[in-house]
Order: sequence, then structure tokens, then C-alpha cells
Amino acid sequence: MNPTYRYFVQPQIDAKTNTIISYELLMKQLTPDGWRLPESFTAIDPQIVADLLIETTKVLSIKVRRCSINVSREQLMTTTIANAIIKSQEQLYPTKLIVELTEENGARDYTVAELLPQLRAFLDKGMQISLDDVGTGDNYFQEIQELLPFASELKFALQNFNKKFKDPKIQEKLHFWHAISIEYGLRLVLEGIEDHADNKLSNELGIKLKQGYYFSKPQLLSLPQDASII
Repeated sequence: MNPTYRYFVQPQIDAKTNTIISYELLMKQLTPDGWRLPESFTAIDPQIVADLLIETTKVLSIKVRRCSINVSREQLMTTTIANAIIKSQEQLYPTKLIVELTEENGARDYTVAELLPQLRAFLDKGMQISLDDVGTGDNYFQEIQELLPFASELKFALQNFNKKFKDPKIQEKLHFWHAISIEYGLRLVLEGIEDHADNKLSNELGIKLKQGYYFSKPQLLSLPQDASII
């Protein structure tokens, strides 16, 4: 039996207006233990990813200005998925599709020079580019500096750290990326807001755009055929 995948949606909040400004699509797999993140997104058949993305955006009726999807560098360079992303933007219009470029490892490493033609093609179609998980893994400033002029958004994820948000080193990193976002004119989204303390501290640090369980857990976005399989 083929695995079942679906997208879940999680809102991004503008703390100043207390409104939902965007939704992120998060792919999960149905397992005997319930919905779980796939062990490897790049291991999923690209055609499955493409078909699901097109199906999902076709029925997506969320009235927000932006909707984002996670795309690894390998998926970005896969023609089937790239074409599905373009079709999804056409289906979502006038909602703007944001491509969140993740750092998940694939079969090979792509240079920035190799990525840029595809990123430019997305920009030409009216999409935006988001750089996910900045400040951790391979997404330090030196590694993504060349991509910054093409991006509209940076995402800093508190859940990537073992320590609490109150740790001064985490706040120092966030302060750095906040400054970078201002310098390059980018949105900065703080992910991983878990409780009132996180939210209060982020307000004190001047962070306006947020995402996390404190606001809402990801919710299943059902498709028309799901009544018979889920």
C-alpha cells in the first residue's frame, strides 16, 4: 500500500495587529501512530510531491496574502516539483506563494550559481523566496549571503536550539538576524513560539512576525477524496 501524505497548515501571526498574515504548508505522512513528519522529504517520489501540492493548492480557500511551502535545494532543482510550484502559484493567485528554501541534505550539493536561475524563474512568476532556519545548520550568514538579494523573508527557528529562548546566546543570534533583515529590507519570522514567556520576550526584542504552538498547531488540510481513506 502506497504511503499517504497530506499538507498541514500553520498560521503566521502579525503580533502588532494580532492577525493571520500567512499560512505555511507542512507535509506529513500517515503512519500507524498517526501523522508524522517523513524521515526524508527528498526521498519522497517527486511526482507524489508535485501532485499533492497541485491538489492542495487547487482546493485551498484560505484568504490570506501569502502561503508558503518548504522546498529543499534538491527539490528546487527537480523539474517536476518546480513546475508544480509554478502551477500552484497560478492556482493560488492573487495569494502570493512563498518558497521556503530549506537546508535538508540531498543526493548532491547545489551551488548558489546553480540555484539562481530557478529562483529567478519563480520570482518572475510573482513568487517570493524565504530562507529557512537562518543561523543554524548550514544557513549561516556566509553561506546564504549571495541569496539575500533574492529573498523577501528570513525565518529564525527557536526549536532548532536545545536551550530556552531566554538563553542570551540565542537572543544574540536573533538580534544579528533581525539586524540583517533590516539591512536587506526583509521580513523576519520567528518560529517556535511555544508559550506566553516566548511571546512576551519576542515582543521585547521587537519581533513582529511569529509562528508556533502558542498561536496554533498545524492543522490537517483535507482533500475531497479523504473521507474514504483517512
